[in-house]
Amino acid sequence: MSDIYYPTIELPEGITIGHASNSVTGCTAILCTDAVAGADVRGGAPGTRETDLLHNEKAMDRIDAVVLSGGSAYGLEASCGVMAYLRDQGKGFAVGEKVVPIVCSAVLFDLNGPDYNYPDAAMGKLAAESATCDKIPFGKVGAGTGATVGKIRGLDFADEGGIGAATVRAGEAFVTAVVAVNALGDVFDPYTNKIVAGAHANDGTFLDTAGCIVSGNFPRLLYGNTTIGCVITNAALTKVQANNLASVAHNGLARTIRPVHTSHDGDTLFCIAKGNAKADPDMLGVMAQEAVVRAVLGAVLRK
Repeated sequence: MSDIYYPTIELPEGITIGHASNSVTGCTAILCTDAVAGADVRGGAPGTRETDLLHNEKAMDRIDAVVLSGGSAYGLEASCGVMAYLRDQGKGFAVGEKVVPIVCSAVLFDLNGPDYNYPDAAMGKLAAESATCDKIPFGKVGAGTGATVGKIRGLDFADEGGIGAATVRAGEAFVTAVVAVNALGDVFDPYTNKIVAGAHANDGTFLDTAGCIVSGNFPRLLYGNTTIGCVITNAALTKVQANNLASVAHNGLARTIRPVHTSHDGDTLFCIAKGNAKADPDMLGVMAQEAVVRAVLGAVLRK
């Protein structure tokens, strides 16, 4: 199976995506200057930046970028590089003669080697510089570089994760999901009713993490997880609607990751809305769930 795949996705005008990585970790920058945004943070161990300002009662309703990063809390530094890149482009919230780019971020845990190897500001800037809307690679790149899934027995019995993307369109509106999958649980295909990536038994078959937990027969729950992502739409949304869409999109994670939102995960989904397409909010919710399902499957299957 290839480490990289190129899904056909749609992005609203003015939104671009870039990756940067080394051999063990990386980050993904979604540049979206002056876009309406929301977020929903779940799980018991989140690592995030600038998510409070997306709450419905806060004044700010536009952002300039979302950064998905490896490196656990250290990886939040990558956001500084993206912020510096946008500042140099003159993009951000105007404060007198200065601009302050609004960059939201979430991280996953991939500090699995002996060293503290994490995405820093320089890597974040590289991701922003590489951002494009054409033929974007996914798989074991960017925030998905060091991702793994099914870690109930440790990394020796786990599968590789990755970052995936998919678009669902209905009429003039579309929703694109970008998801970096680094879950404690297994990845389950709801279309075939089968586990497609996760923890393995000694004979190489899938162990069924959720089944082991329910039976009371499981070795341990490990730190080192978290699935993070963003749903992107060309529909005209308010901040409240963007927050609602981010929340509903988590149902796509629940359909594909078992278990999900555990105390050892910091699962976080952002929503970016930039465009004027008209769409019923409930229809967008179904589209977002489907896009997240397909993006999660793509992250581990690379197709």
